[in-house]
Amino acid sequence: MAVKPLNDKILVQRLEAETQTESGIFLPDSAQEKPQQAKVIAVGEGKVNENSGIRVAPQVGKGDVILLSKWGGTEVKIEGDEMIIISEDDVLGVLD
Repeated sequence: MAVKPLNDKILVQRLEAETQTESGIFLPDSAQEKPQQAKVIAVGEGKVNENSGIRVAPQVGKGDVILLSKWGGTEVKIEGDEMIIISEDDVLGVLD
């Protein structure tokens, strides 16, 4: 099933959380934070500018790795995969 986000919405999949600290300590699942990095799976057509009525293209594209806000978005399950639908405003940056 293909999902096409609408307007300024972006479908992302979180990247795996770190299971070990820099000093080598392994973290149990209950101690791990939600990762803030995600891969863009699909992107909507962009937001419509309220003043001009012109659609503004999104700044991210399919395949980009982004940094997202910790509590943004709506979690959904698509074909057994956990994904998140976020607004473009929840994107903090694109990672190179």
